[in-house]
Amino acid sequence: MFDFLSAIIMLRKKLFYLIALLVLFSCSKGSQIVEEGFVEVNGGKIWYEVYGKGPKAPLLLLHGGPGGTSFGFEPLKEMGYDGPIIFWEQLGSGRSDPLTDTTLMTIENYVDQVERLRKHLGLKDFVLYGHSWGTMLGMDYFLTFPDEVKAIIFSSPLFSTDLWISDADTLIATLPDSVQQVIRYHESIGEYEHPHYEAATKLYYSLYVTRKEKTEVDRSHLNLVSGTNVYLYMWGPSEFTSTGTLRNYDRLEYLPKINVPVLLMTGEYDEARPSTVKYYQSLVPGSKFAMIPDAAHSTLNDNKEGTLKVVMEFIEKL
Repeated sequence: MFDFLSAIIMLRKKLFYLIALLVLFSCSKGSQIVEEGFVEVNGGKIWYEVYGKGPKAPLLLLHGGPGGTSFGFEPLKEMGYDGPIIFWEQLGSGRSDPLTDTTLMTIENYVDQVERLRKHLGLKDFVLYGHSWGTMLGMDYFLTFPDEVKAIIFSSPLFSTDLWISDADTLIATLPDSVQQVIRYHESIGEYEHPHYEAATKLYYSLYVTRKEKTEVDRSHLNLVSGTNVYLYMWGPSEFTSTGTLRNYDRLEYLPKINVPVLLMTGEYDEARPSTVKYYQSLVPGSKFAMIPDAAHSTLNDNKEGTLKVVMEFIEKL
């Protein structure tokens, strides 16, 4: 009888501690979202979320696109960073207001959105972390408002559309001849929605944009805005074809003028080819370069652990 009662008591103690741990974990997990809301900008409202807190410099994220969302940055929440991480979505996409006025689809207007968000949150000495189109936006933000930026992470950067298109031509040349012919033919007649062109585009993306299957999260409860119209107007019909307002984008001459710590990283199979990103790095004084193995453009999706390690090592040394 004594052994039986002892066992019952021990079991109850274990259950108590288990429940306490679960409650503690649940509370700490929920409290990671420190703040969420909207900021009024020219043309509507932008959504933002502050995740985590601590003494380290705030990390301000600039997602890709144009017209993308911040969902690709979600793995950063697993990094264990001892500081706030600011997720937000640019006007015209995701949880922000839609955008149909093409006069507002400019880099200047998106730079203004970053600055309004910064002022709203009172950020100082923060780290800019841009991916793809977000590196273009980050570059122009730094050129306009350099004083508050502590450091910059350029992930899969684009600083010259001409170089980007040249790299894309190099990568297209690796595809089967029949696929190359489909791409060139439909581009020559401007027929970008043909099933054959879309199939060729899908193959290119599977090799150089996202190599591994994405972990889909149920977002059916969110009222998300599609940024396709922004992408088409500012960039073009596909990653390797630019017909929009960003076609002549070039900031190579300004790279040597960056005077804060910079990390440039790219995937091993990235459409932002490692050789080109390495060239960019050579132009930025004192900057660091990292290639994420076994990853394409979506480095946080294709090699989450490798990307988080590189990012954490950079920001911990600041």
